[in-house]
Amino acid sequence: MKKTNPNSRLRPEYDFAAMQGGVRGKYTKRYREGTNIVLLEPDIAEAFPNDAAVNQALRGVLNTTRAVRGTGGLAEKSLQTSSQRRARRSRRA
Repeated sequence: MKKTNPNSRLRPEYDFAAMQGGVRGKYTKRYREGTNIVLLEPDIAEAFPNDAAVNQALRGVLNTTRAVRGTGGLAEKSLQTSSQRRARRSRRA
């Protein structure tokens, strides 16, 4: 037999599906606008044991991005997009 909390005011026989006026996800949009919670895919979450590890990895990506932008792009031509190559050629001319 399932134990119940004697202080609980909800009865097990309530039929929430039959109740009127409830709207699923009513405050979802407002909640998402006011929070910075990010949901990770399970395989990604498995790779990072805590929020500090995620922040460290993202800072590394951010620092790499800043370094690449600060030097004017990627030096290795195979890693550049075609628009980056065209822009470099036009600046040289």
